[in-house]
Amino acid sequence: MFKRIMLAGLMSATVLGGIVPAYAQERAPRGERGMRNGDGAAVSRGNRMNQPRGDAGRDAGTQPRAQPPRQMAPAQPDNRLRGNAARAVEQARERREQWQAGRAERRPGMDDRRGDRRDGRQDWRNERQDRRADRRDDRQDQRADRQGDRRDWRSDRRDDRIDWRNERQDRRADRRDDRQDQRADRQGDRRDWRSDRRDDRIDWRNERQDRRADRRDDRQDQRADRQGDRRDWRSDRRDDRIDWRNDRRGARPGDWRWTGGRERVDVRRFDERTRWNNQRRWDNGWRQDRRYDWRSYRNRYGDRYRVGRYYAPRGWSYGYRSFSVGLFLNDLLYANNYWINDPYAYRLPPAYGTLRWIRYYDDALLVDVRDGYVVDVIRDFFW
Repeated sequence: MFKRIMLAGLMSATVLGGIVPAYAQERAPRGERGMRNGDGAAVSRGNRMNQPRGDAGRDAGTQPRAQPPRQMAPAQPDNRLRGNAARAVEQARERREQWQAGRAERRPGMDDRRGDRRDGRQDWRNERQDRRADRRDDRQDQRADRQGDRRDWRSDRRDDRIDWRNERQDRRADRRDDRQDQRADRQGDRRDWRSDRRDDRIDWRNERQDRRADRRDDRQDQRADRQGDRRDWRSDRRDDRIDWRNDRRGARPGDWRWTGGRERVDVRRFDERTRWNNQRRWDNGWRQDRRYDWRSYRNRYGDRYRVGRYYAPRGWSYGYRSFSVGLFLNDLLYANNYWINDPYAYRLPPAYGTLRWIRYYDDALLVDVRDGYVVDVIRDFFW
């Protein structure tokens, strides 16, 4: 930049060296156009301050203003202008010489600067080459990294495929094991089902045998009941005859009588119509109600039916006698200490009105406590 400035200054000085003298010569006639004094000499514009003013000026002239103008002499070159041009040229030459001298003085510094610029350009080239080498190395490194990443990706993908195959084999093995387990479970279930079915058949045979034994026992009980009923019927007939004899002696229904040192009892007995006149008739259909399935309940909780030994009441010396529905018990057998206070604890239907469940040996009897009438009978109820 400095070199360009110095070059422009030199060119300007060279041009001015040829232009200034010509310009001075061209301006000389114009200088003669200035004001002239009374003698006809030209006066420059720069000397106007020395010119007389007012009337003094007018008086200084020897010729009046109305006189015709004289012939003007040809203009002479102004030596002062030539001197100014010569001084300007000399000054330009001096400035050029000074510039050249300064240039000569500055040349070592300029050479140093040029060397510095040359070194700077060389350094810049070296740096550019280094940057190019660095970019080349970076590209090579990036290419190597991409190749390494590609190899790693391929290796990872290969490992993923291997893992996927292994997992698929494991899943197949797990499904195979699950199928085998399911097959074993089905076989085990089938064996269990067959075993259960066999046990059910055995249980069914046992139950059938039990039912046959129960029917056999029932038939035997029925025979014994019929025999006992026959005996009871005979005893009741005998008692009826005794009561008839007592009635003939003056006893009336509803009277009270003493029974051999025991509490007095009402000698009257209710007929079928009068018995259910003020209370609901007993329904033997309770055996169809699952709430009162006392057999199944006794099979699960048999210890509740083991109530201990039965002690007959004092004054009863006949032992066990089978009673059926429609017969009358002795008042000793249905005293309140033989009542079953919680029938449902044994899965029996609740008794109401004048009816009470009682224990008679191992039987459970439903008795009308007004006259001992047997309403319902369950044999071998207790163990």
